[in-house]
Amino acid sequence: MNSTELVESFLEFKELKNIDKQTMQHVLEDVFRSMLKKKFNTDKHIDVIVNIEKGDVQILLNKEIVDDGEVEDSSTEIAYSDAVKIEPDFEIGEDLSEEFKFADFGRRNILSLRQNLISKVLELEKDNIYKKYKERIGEIVTGEVYQVWKKEILVRDDEGNELILPKSEQIPSDYFKKGESIRAVVAKVDMRNSTPVIILSRTAPEFLERLFELEVPEVFDGLITIKRIVREPGERAKVAVESYDDRIDPVGACVGMKGSRIHGIVRELRNENIDVINFTNNPSLLIQRALSPAKITNIDILEEEKRAKVHLKPDQVSLAIGKGGNNIKLASKLTGYEIDVYRDGEVDIEDVDLDDFADEIDGWIIDELKAIGCDTAKSVLDLTVEDLVSRTDLEEETIQEVCKILRAEFE
Repeated sequence: MNSTELVESFLEFKELKNIDKQTMQHVLEDVFRSMLKKKFNTDKHIDVIVNIEKGDVQILLNKEIVDDGEVEDSSTEIAYSDAVKIEPDFEIGEDLSEEFKFADFGRRNILSLRQNLISKVLELEKDNIYKKYKERIGEIVTGEVYQVWKKEILVRDDEGNELILPKSEQIPSDYFKKGESIRAVVAKVDMRNSTPVIILSRTAPEFLERLFELEVPEVFDGLITIKRIVREPGERAKVAVESYDDRIDPVGACVGMKGSRIHGIVRELRNENIDVINFTNNPSLLIQRALSPAKITNIDILEEEKRAKVHLKPDQVSLAIGKGGNNIKLASKLTGYEIDVYRDGEVDIEDVDLDDFADEIDGWIIDELKAIGCDTAKSVLDLTVEDLVSRTDLEEETIQEVCKILRAEFE
């Protein structure tokens, strides 16, 4: 293999790896120079000229012309009688550039040179991937599902780079098959054993933020600012938005006409309920908005303890708490206050605590009802069966049986 064939083979290789010509030229020069340094113990007298366009490498040995019989190192010196054969005008003490033939490397050295080039290009490719994705942390990428495993999904981007979507970063109801298109945000980029590992996420708040930027032009243009995002992936999310332009309604712009803008985001997040609220620096008002759709009658803020005591009508308690306690949990995260819920009005002396039915109703069912704010018999009966089914994980038959037991107490 001559120099032209070797360089041409690597020009084809670098096209597959998306390495620019200038970088490839430096790699070739470094590898050739390294090989020559090993051969001559120095590279100070050597010039390596790589012509990427022609696919050629020229190696020149710069030698000093000395008197005949005084040559001590043939790689750095040349006898006067040999020099004048090349050019009659040469004189002793002058420098002469002599081309080093590629064949002089020897077959073993050429194979070693080739292996070094492959290693350098692969190393360069890994560094490029690492730098590229390190700069894209927090950005959405689109790829194709290449392999589905129990604990993670292997995704390939448009350039064939491998990305990882762990099970812990997937929405619980996510289900992907090989060949499907997938969108996620770049969460983390690590180097493991000199190989870049790109971790994706569909549960990170940044994923929801990027989706808003894609669907809502005002957010992308900076006219609307997303102040805070909290999520219970696949279940519920709360987004606090603000606009510095009084003419723009930030909530209305994010939701869109008849929900047109937010519908695409909800679909991407597997029907995750998204509450968009107006951000405010007034903690009382922010808590009130964060507990939507529940309506608050009164609120007491304990600033030192970062705690809020919220009073609601009995029929609003379950709305404030939400299914599985998600609504109040997210409201606390969004506002930064621990929220305690209290029922308004006098205690009904005829009402009965749910715990008193422990001998007739299983404890886990009672806990499920308490999780949505129903801790007495009448608080359960005040809600319809449909409401109880939608807000709990209980079956309709179970709820009907529970209601039958509770009604019997009052009858």
